[in-house]
Amino acid sequence: MKLTMSQALVKFLDNQYVCFDGVETKFVDGIFGIFGHGCVVGLGQALEQGGHNLKFYQGHNEQGMAHAAIGFAKQNCRRKIIACTSSIGPGALNMVTAAGTATANRIPLLLLPGDTFACRQPDPVLQQIEQPTGYSTTANDAFKAVCKYWDRVVRPEQLMTACLNAFRVLTDPAETGAVCLAMPQDVEGEAFDYPDYFLQKRVWYIDRRSASTREINRAVKLIASSEKPLLIVGGGVTYSEAWDTAKIFAEKFNIPIGETQAGKGNIRWDHPLNLGGIGVTGGPAANALAKQADLIIAVGTRLTDFTTSSKWLFQNPDVKMLTINVSSFDAFKMDAVSVISDAKGALLDIMGGLMDEEYISDWGDEIPDAKSAYNAEVDRNYSVYLQDALSQTRALGEINKLIAPDSIVVGSSGSLPGCLQRLWRSSRPKSYHVEYGFSCMGYEVCAALGVKLAEPDREVYTMVGDGSFLMLHSELYTAVMEHAKINVMLFDNSGWGCIENLQNNQGTDTFGTRFQERNPVTGMLDGPIVPVDYAKIAEGYGCKAYRVTNIKDLREALADSKKQEGPVLFDIKVAHGSMSDGYDAWWRVGVAEVSESERVRLAYEEMQENIEKARLY
Repeated sequence: MKLTMSQALVKFLDNQYVCFDGVETKFVDGIFGIFGHGCVVGLGQALEQGGHNLKFYQGHNEQGMAHAAIGFAKQNCRRKIIACTSSIGPGALNMVTAAGTATANRIPLLLLPGDTFACRQPDPVLQQIEQPTGYSTTANDAFKAVCKYWDRVVRPEQLMTACLNAFRVLTDPAETGAVCLAMPQDVEGEAFDYPDYFLQKRVWYIDRRSASTREINRAVKLIASSEKPLLIVGGGVTYSEAWDTAKIFAEKFNIPIGETQAGKGNIRWDHPLNLGGIGVTGGPAANALAKQADLIIAVGTRLTDFTTSSKWLFQNPDVKMLTINVSSFDAFKMDAVSVISDAKGALLDIMGGLMDEEYISDWGDEIPDAKSAYNAEVDRNYSVYLQDALSQTRALGEINKLIAPDSIVVGSSGSLPGCLQRLWRSSRPKSYHVEYGFSCMGYEVCAALGVKLAEPDREVYTMVGDGSFLMLHSELYTAVMEHAKINVMLFDNSGWGCIENLQNNQGTDTFGTRFQERNPVTGMLDGPIVPVDYAKIAEGYGCKAYRVTNIKDLREALADSKKQEGPVLFDIKVAHGSMSDGYDAWWRVGVAEVSESERVRLAYEEMQENIEKARLY
């Protein structure tokens, strides 16, 4: 069939399906786009021409629309995607940050940026970056460092191998992430006689990878020889839909559970074995037992520095690591005994072996005691009363209590993910959607739109700080256009509170982290706080907005918001420094080795002491 490269691409995308556990799903829902000269008369023409079932979504910032696409794919357990197209130059480069977000979190994201002319005859075209070292280098080369697959289609027939390899990666649970197919604008319009078999329906099978008998036997032997194992539930449990299996596994052998950001919500918050978040943004219960554990069973987690407290958390001198992961890259971290497998299948196989061994852990009252103390600490945070202001933790508590149990909470950066992992009480899987692999400011509002597109019948509440809202909230306008009701819970503490805490805790006085006017006397940013009426901004977009300064305001706003049909924003003024504290975890950051400040010198000495306690790899 003679088609332009763009027309063939649209037909190809429209005919891609995935199959997981025998359930077949259309993989590409549609395309987000902001058109410019690099794509509008190529891919834009192909989409406008019709003859396909792809929905077009109009983005309003290229990074924002790509973050919406990530939220959509993540909420769909990586089995549906929305592709993203942009023009060349700045439009394409805006998506580089989102590509990093997708790859860090192992989320499929297909990026289709326009590119400069393959023929080079009109060069330099508008928005082209010329490099004297070679004309083949364009802005789109910037994607190489943040993508799992990158290609440039410089002839229309190259589209076939490019697409097949792109979807090989997008549908691979171990290798998935951002994929970039750069499309020179002249090639987008060139025609080729594409074979029918390229354009026909294609099903990509997402199979559950099975562990070898050797891996299972070794894992069973290791667990059976342990006395106090701890189970870490990561994002792989979500994507494997292994939440029930993980719960039963823990119950069978009396193994306490710690949750990563990506794994939180898989096990009900009130389950007796669920000790909540683990690591730097974790809570007191999981962190306390992690220090005692002689075996860490890490399921579907990348074992980041926040989960392991920079490899410091596991203090038992005899502790061993067992990982279950579809990715060998992740499975071999921290010198672990690895099981390279789908989470659900591996847990079931190991469970069978441990039952034959009649295994049960030696944990006793430590679990219920830690759980009881942890619940009391959450209740304390949720009831913090301040005379003249609203605390962030109390506001979160009210929201947690008053929204529907199946609501989805979204987050990404600042102090809020810490409060959420420590304090939020999730009652069902896929209700906690926090991106913390890249901790990308600006993800929150944009991803909430993607989550709502994925689950239109559920309420979506995105928790965003004022700093992150200022960074990027472009797709709030898209949500208005799409009549997609998202609830933007904007916590205004007049600065980047999380980073201020970090600098203060390492001996540095507050500098550059509060939103203050420049002081004409000192010449520094130490003047009055700059007040912002965020509700008015949202109202300008056409959203319903609420101004919240106390609990009464918040309760009334939450009740009224449930009657609204479009996006709403809560402008919640919270007290400076009213987020939750850390719980006996350490995070390694680079502290100045020399300083005039005694506090900084002490922080450096403390860092050196903790480095001595951490594992080297």
